[in-house]
Amino acid sequence: MTPVSQEPVAIIAGGGDMPLRVAAACRATGRPFVVVQLDGFANPADWVGEKTMTFRLGAAGAAFDWLKAAGARQLILVGNVKRPSIFSLRPDAKAAKYLARIGMKAFSGDDSLLSALRQVMREEGFEPMGPTRFLQEAQSPPGLLTRTAPDAGALADIRRGIEVVRAIGATDVGQGAVVQQGLVLAVEAIEGTDAMLARAGGLRREGPGGVLVKLVKPGQDREVDLPALGPRTVEGAIAAGLAGIAFEANGALLMDRDEMVSKADSAGLFLLAIRPDDHVGPEPAGAAT
Repeated sequence: MTPVSQEPVAIIAGGGDMPLRVAAACRATGRPFVVVQLDGFANPADWVGEKTMTFRLGAAGAAFDWLKAAGARQLILVGNVKRPSIFSLRPDAKAAKYLARIGMKAFSGDDSLLSALRQVMREEGFEPMGPTRFLQEAQSPPGLLTRTAPDAGALADIRRGIEVVRAIGATDVGQGAVVQQGLVLAVEAIEGTDAMLARAGGLRREGPGGVLVKLVKPGQDREVDLPALGPRTVEGAIAAGLAGIAFEANGALLMDRDEMVSKADSAGLFLLAIRPDDHVGPEPAGAAT
C-alpha cells in the first residue's frame, strides 16, 4: 500500500457540499489538510475547528503566502464559485501582478481564465489538482443510472445536444444545452446550469420533454475543472419538464448521486452517462425525427 503523504493538501473551498466531501475523504485516508475559504462562497460554519483562512478572490497574493507558510503545495479547487467581474476584484499587489501575467485571458471564457490561473499557481510552486483524486466515486462510467431509459426521441435530442455543446464549448462559452424535439431551448453561459434550466422551462414546447446535455469542453482540464451535477440539477430538470439528463461518462462530478437517482426515479426522469463519440454520426434507423 502506498503510504499517505503527511504534507497538508489545501482545499480551496467554494460553496456547496463538495469541499466537505473532499475533507471527509482526507480524514478517512489520514491525509492532513488546510482550508482556504473563498469569501462569499464558502460557509464559515462548515469549517469550524479546522486550520483555515478566508480570502476574497482579489487577494490571491495573501492566500499564496499563507499556504506556503502552512506547508501546502498541492491545491484542490472545489465547490461552487460564480466568476466575478474583473473590475470587482480589487486585487492586492501580488494579485495585480498575476492579472498582468494572465493578460487578456482574464477577459476570455472560464476555461481560458482557469487555465491561466493554474499556470500561475504552478509558477508559484503549487500543484493544482481536482477533487477526483479523492472522490473517484463522484464520477460515473458509461451507462444508465435510473429505471427510466431514454426513448428514440430523447436519444435524437442527445445527439443534437452533443453537437451544440461541443460547438459552444469550443468557443469556451459553456458546458450544457437543453434540446427538445431537435429544438435548442437554451445553452449555458455565465448564468450556470440552474438558471439555464429555469429559462428553458419557460420555452418548452408541447409534446415529449427534452434533455439536458452536459459535457466537458474540448481541451478542458479534466483534472481540475469538470462540470458538476447534483440533486438541484435533477430538480431543475423536473421543473422544466425534461425527460432526462445526459452527461459525459467519467467527465462530470455527481454530487449526492444516490439522492440524484432517487429524485429522478420518483419523477420518471432518466440519468444517462454517455461517451459522446458513441452518439455522433449518422442517425440510427428508427430514431425519431
